[in-house]
Amino acid sequence: MQGIQRGLRILEVVAAHQPVGVGEIARISELPKSSVQRVLRALAESGWIRAAGEEHTRWMLTSRMLVLAGTASGERGIRETALGPMRELGELTGETVTLQVPESPFRMVLIERIDCRHPVRTVNRLGATSPITATSTGLAVLALMPDEEAERVLTQPVRQLTANTITEPRLIRAQLREVRTKGFAVNRGQNRDGVCAVGAAVVGPSGAPVGGIGLSLPDSRFDAGRVPWWAQQVRITAAAVSAALAD
Repeated sequence: MQGIQRGLRILEVVAAHQPVGVGEIARISELPKSSVQRVLRALAESGWIRAAGEEHTRWMLTSRMLVLAGTASGERGIRETALGPMRELGELTGETVTLQVPESPFRMVLIERIDCRHPVRTVNRLGATSPITATSTGLAVLALMPDEEAERVLTQPVRQLTANTITEPRLIRAQLREVRTKGFAVNRGQNRDGVCAVGAAVVGPSGAPVGGIGLSLPDSRFDAGRVPWWAQQVRITAAAVSAALAD
């Protein structure tokens, strides 16, 4: 049992900090480097993680892990269910469409992306993780979590990722109240400089949030006047995915 717990802990660290090296994994997990190296080799041989590029000292999740994350939210799997509606949203808006799911109460992981046709676009690699409070999909998911879960998230320090990252719990709570009222969240460079997004939550059969659909675009194309229309289309897409998951 201890070995399984150790392996899962190391997987969580890789997912949250990828690409990440042995030393950092050992520090965060509070495990000996020798133990971390043994677990990493076993996870790599099993196909759950891989070396980042040719740097064999840094590790990241494989698509196998992403598929597992995508199927964890329902029998059909949120990724499979969302692909069609995501493509329709991309065709309609001309912008990049993303699907993120909670990796933990504190972070979201990108499991699918439909790229736009513009030469200037936002690109985030599959498997990338982001703080739940710094993305539009994360805020949309957090807004639907039970109050005690949301408060637990807000007790953790929020890292200043950009000049626009909101780190004060009081201001994040105000954001969440607005998201609950409007049904969508807006991110203007809170997670990455120059990247804006509009997101809405996907709910599972139980009514709990299981992921989020986001519309992502560079700030050069962001128009505050178009936010209501973008938000309406994102909400329609997220509702379609939620309804399909409930079937």
